[in-house]
Amino acid sequence: MNTSFPASDLFILPSPVRIGWIGTGVMGAHMCAHLLRAGYALTVYTRTPSKAQMLLEQGARWTESPAALAAEADVVCTMVGFPQDVRRIYLQPDGLLAQARPGQIFVDFTTSEPTLACELASLASSKSAVALDAPVSGGDVGAGNGTLSIMVGGDSRAFEAVRPILSVFGKTLVYQGQAGCGQHAKLCNQITIAGTMIGVCEALLYAHKAGLDGETLLRSIRSGAAGCWTLDHLAPRILKRDFGAGFFVEHFIKDMSMALEEANRMGLLLPGLTLVRKLYVAIQSNGHGRSGTHALLLALEDLSPTFMTADSFPHSLPT
Repeated sequence: MNTSFPASDLFILPSPVRIGWIGTGVMGAHMCAHLLRAGYALTVYTRTPSKAQMLLEQGARWTESPAALAAEADVVCTMVGFPQDVRRIYLQPDGLLAQARPGQIFVDFTTSEPTLACELASLASSKSAVALDAPVSGGDVGAGNGTLSIMVGGDSRAFEAVRPILSVFGKTLVYQGQAGCGQHAKLCNQITIAGTMIGVCEALLYAHKAGLDGETLLRSIRSGAAGCWTLDHLAPRILKRDFGAGFFVEHFIKDMSMALEEANRMGLLLPGLTLVRKLYVAIQSNGHGRSGTHALLLALEDLSPTFMTADSFPHSLPT
């Protein structure tokens, strides 16, 4: 929904602007570090204080609760794991929106439900504040390099007000439309990633069985029509059997599930996404929920009996 606010200075942020941040996981910690290096005043909250220790050493302030954080911030940013975390932080009686005041801007970077984004925007609007949905893409690499792609839904003037903040850790900032549109755009991103991920993993398995050298293969196909982020950043990790997480399998399953739910609501069938999700659920059940998304290779190996032997891909490295 596009809510209407007075055409005054409602979204002219003070200088210096005070930023509050909740969620300092794999990506959130990098994003906060960029803000601190850029000179922003930053207050943080996370359920596990030790996860914020490095940021505190870099100059961030600690607060004891989301409510206390919201009370002193002009812009409140959240980067948590699941929609239920977003609901808890924003909607509980002592949550963020209970503290909302006129002119305050909330930016949720979590990949979450479009309907929830609309709910947050509506409640914020009732208090003359604004809530933007602004999920990001680029993984730990993009967060670390400050080159994330950020897809924004909500009030366009609020987006322009926070653009300088987003540009500190984002390279591609695109306003997608009304509340929820940022989340819809991110789900499109995840659908695309699901398709490219299975293509890359299947190609590397095929190359191995055909007797090709993986690194040599990548030098050819990266620069052709098959070129993509997954080939550039995750294929080299696959060749080393490094399945550490830039983005967790369990979070990707959450995203794919949301996309399939939205597709069902719209009367769409997405057979490719349905298949890939089933493969990810299989590796999660085998204990890889906290592995990186490129661990999809493991599900494909399990489907090929020859890879259950000493010939496991790649044969020269430990599994």
